[in-house]
Amino acid sequence: MIFIVAKFLVLPAHADNWPEITRRFTDATRGEPGNLWFEWSRSVDDPNEYTLVEAFRDDAGAAHVQSDHFKRAQEWLPQHLQETPRVINMTVDQDDWSRLGEMAVPG
Repeated sequence: MIFIVAKFLVLPAHADNWPEITRRFTDATRGEPGNLWFEWSRSVDDPNEYTLVEAFRDDAGAAHVQSDHFKRAQEWLPQHLQETPRVINMTVDQDDWSRLGEMAVPG
């Protein structure tokens, strides 16, 4: 799978509304045939920072960046940001989350 983690530093005036600002993009991406997950989290240390964890089947990444909703997001989202998002993008030889054995829950 293609595994991506991106950090978005949002302008303070837009930080509380970021989930709504990105809603159409998020919903459209989650509806893509090759999307495995697309999940936003807000930092507990910096209320202006959001982290996006997303994954696609290997063959679906190119379709994602060519989609109309991705192109609209490229035009729409930067006006709400303090800086260009930072990203880690890699191919991982699995298709779901693994269990963290070091913190196994009994039962």
